[in-house]
Amino acid sequence: MTANDANSEGFSSHISKQFNEELEQIRTELLAMGGIVERQVHQSVEALLTGDLLLAEEALAIDVQTNAMELKIDERCTSIIARRQPAASDLRLIVSISKAVVDLERMGDEAVRICRQTVELSTLGNSQHGFQEVRHIGNLVRTMVKDVLTAFARGDIEQAYKVAKSDRSVDQEYRSAMRTLVSLMMEDPRSISSCLNVIWVLRSLERIGDHSRNMAEHIIYLVSGENVRHQSLKHMKSTVEQSI
Repeated sequence: MTANDANSEGFSSHISKQFNEELEQIRTELLAMGGIVERQVHQSVEALLTGDLLLAEEALAIDVQTNAMELKIDERCTSIIARRQPAASDLRLIVSISKAVVDLERMGDEAVRICRQTVELSTLGNSQHGFQEVRHIGNLVRTMVKDVLTAFARGDIEQAYKVAKSDRSVDQEYRSAMRTLVSLMMEDPRSISSCLNVIWVLRSLERIGDHSRNMAEHIIYLVSGENVRHQSLKHMKSTVEQSI
């Protein structure tokens, strides 16, 4: 090996180490953002169920932080692509993270909407129409958010598939809750205002479930290399099984 070859090898090794550190950094920042959004979703639901307006205000304030984190991570992803021109699995990681932070930011936006509905409901008295449905769907969705972040941290596509599959249950519960609330409003017109607020809350929870499924699809793409967006659960399951 010539001196030039040795120098070149050392330089390449240095660049590779630096690149790996950059990738690990954006991955760590994504998971940190995910933890904050998970807490925001939890607080928004608890604030509604308990009528805790201070907790709702705290969850609202978190949105500024998550928005800033989304911009920061997205800028890092763009910079890495421009400077490193990554390929294969490295490129898939950056693309997956770039898309996942958008889903996380939108989860945060839905949590904000839930908090605003909490404030609105506080002006309508002590009505708790639909709270049982909110508690049930809220628990399902919070589990999805927690599990998809764990799956992302571990690169676990089996768990990612389970999260995607869970979205079907959330959709079914959401439709059932809508029927219950519509029936209630027809039977008791005095409940219309509070029921409408709860309907918007449930809609936000259903969307958080959708974004969790999106993140699960990003994980499957990251690990398998196959884009499973807009695919059936059956196709998604087949992709996961072939990649294990």
